[in-house]
Amino acid sequence: MKISTSRAAIARRIVLPATAAAVVGLASLTGAGVASAHVTANAPTLTQGGYGVVNLVVPNESDAAPTTSLRVTLPGLKSARPEVMPGWKSIVTKKDDMVTEITWTAEPGSPGVPVGQFAQFRFSGGPFPEQETVELPALQTYADGEIADWNQPTPADGSEPERPAPTLTLAPSEGGGHHGGAHAAETASADASGSDSAASASSEDSAARWLGGIGLVVGALGTVFGLAALTALRRNGRGGGNA
Repeated sequence: MKISTSRAAIARRIVLPATAAAVVGLASLTGAGVASAHVTANAPTLTQGGYGVVNLVVPNESDAAPTTSLRVTLPGLKSARPEVMPGWKSIVTKKDDMVTEITWTAEPGSPGVPVGQFAQFRFSGGPFPEQETVELPALQTYADGEIADWNQPTPADGSEPERPAPTLTLAPSEGGGHHGGAHAAETASADASGSDSAASASSEDSAARWLGGIGLVVGALGTVFGLAALTALRRNGRGGGNA
């Protein structure tokens, strides 16, 4: 009787940690896909008061409908030109000769941004304000009518709001004039931004895949150990009863 009780205790010591490992593995797998689900903006070559290319990364957070429209609010730029995107049309809105908005809309028959995927919307323009950060509020619309308004500023304590506005961090300008090299700067920025954006997206995707793979391995190992322990417990229990 004591031998059977001892074996059961040992089996429980194996089963419980194994089960916990499986739970942790599944948590890391699901968490990998949620880490960066907000609309974000980046412009590695853009400086304060300068021209450059801005890249908006737009993930689809819906479980049922594609994203069919994106509207970004700009801080009033003298120039803003959206990049050509197959399957999308873009409209530039001006007020007092300053560009204040760009709206992208999926054309009829276009899949938009499908469920579980993301898209990148780019435009070149400027001059941007001479300040360290610039918010670009974005309105994301889905085919089923759902709207996600990414317009909340980051509080002073640095905590992330539920719907944070995409925010650019601009490096200080090194001088040299804002207009003389504007077009050349935009062209150079487009190439650099495209490269950096692709590398960033690839890096984020690779990291998510690694985390997901690790979660699957840990979860599988936990399940295997758990089943082995339960099998051993049953066999030992039968053996103890016959003795």
